[in-house]
Amino acid sequence: MTILKKTKTIVLGATLLCGTALSAMAEDYTITVWAGGTGETSHYRVDAITMAADLLEREAAVRGEDLSIEVESQVWSSWDDFKQAVTLAAESDTLPNIIVTGHEDIGPWSQAGAIRPIEDYVDFDAWPLNQLYDNLIDVASYNGQIWGIPQDAEARVFFFSREKLAGIGYSEDEIDGLTDRVLSGDYTLYDMLDDARKMQDEGLVEEGMAFAPRVSNGPDYWQFYQSFGGQMVDEETGKLVFDKQAMTDMYQFFVDAVDMGVVPRSYLGMEWDDWHRNVAAGNYGMWHGGTWHYSQWTGSFEMTDFFDKVAYSLVPSGNDNGRANSITHPLVYLISTAGSDDDAAVSAELISIASEPRINSLHAVASGHLAIGEDQATVPLYANDRWTTEATENLLPHANAIPNNSDFGIYWDAMYQGLEAAWTGASSVEDAVNAAEADVTSALGDGIVVR
Repeated sequence: MTILKKTKTIVLGATLLCGTALSAMAEDYTITVWAGGTGETSHYRVDAITMAADLLEREAAVRGEDLSIEVESQVWSSWDDFKQAVTLAAESDTLPNIIVTGHEDIGPWSQAGAIRPIEDYVDFDAWPLNQLYDNLIDVASYNGQIWGIPQDAEARVFFFSREKLAGIGYSEDEIDGLTDRVLSGDYTLYDMLDDARKMQDEGLVEEGMAFAPRVSNGPDYWQFYQSFGGQMVDEETGKLVFDKQAMTDMYQFFVDAVDMGVVPRSYLGMEWDDWHRNVAAGNYGMWHGGTWHYSQWTGSFEMTDFFDKVAYSLVPSGNDNGRANSITHPLVYLISTAGSDDDAAVSAELISIASEPRINSLHAVASGHLAIGEDQATVPLYANDRWTTEATENLLPHANAIPNNSDFGIYWDAMYQGLEAAWTGASSVEDAVNAAEADVTSALGDGIVVR
């Protein structure tokens, strides 16, 4: 956990923020911001709120009004530690005013009474919120209300080592053409495993390093479920969907990868820094990760000439039932039920300002994330950055998100526990799928449909 503190000393006043009337003689405000999953390159998740506070104070000063805002921020790189901190704060009535978290928390946290609908405090028909992408607003919505404002967007990516592909006979044109082959379904996950095995057979990578999936639980693994035709939620009923065949095929794929020797049986739980170092050093043949990893590899891990070394695509389909796909996992700004309505109004105004194209582009480019609104394409910093531009065009249109269903966490845990059991050999694929099915049906009843 990192604690940051920025004190504002300008004394200003505000009579109207975000359409919510504040007291004529505004008091000083202390706004607390907590952000999960936030590391060295993603500090603008909280810095943008500090920048917004400075701008809001300056605007008030020009009007001759009195307003003083102090922003106190805490960030966690570990999602588990962050979620635990939020849970404890909710229990002790010490929640921060603004929470930066994954959109999947909206369902359970709104039902628990921990957050306020942000639509009560902002105008989505006015700039800058009227230029936000509609699909991201949908992701920030639940039960007919808009609860948050997207803080960023991203896509999850399949990466290939250009050097290793060339080493097994791919021409430059063939490497460049992989993106289209993946999109069309011509190049599948099993084609990838065959190429991974060839890389090891040729001695281009060490045993067990040809394929490097995500090292821990995360939304990424739902991409592989979709690659084999899995559906997470039924669009008509809104119920969760457990597709036994897709889950079986997905588990079997990773078991096959282990049996082929391209990824170790003991792989899950590897240290992230070790994984990043191997990527940056060119030790893997193929791997998958997020758009934001680009900034980590080229920054913290000193990877050079990324585009000369790496090709990328959607996650390939697994069979004819599935499709090439990507999952976006936008983080969102949420307003908690802590503090007064005036505190919430100020928090909402700060979030709106932080969502302006130039400010959000600082975060996008610095951290390897993607735009939250159409106007960012006109911001030179964003428009002139090759990675964000290409990823926005080639990946984001094909991305979907995990559902904002308050019960999805139960399903998610069961899916990953089953995957881990099959991967490590603790149980057969069939037993792992049956155990996952039993867990979700016992916990959710008719809230989940088994197909």
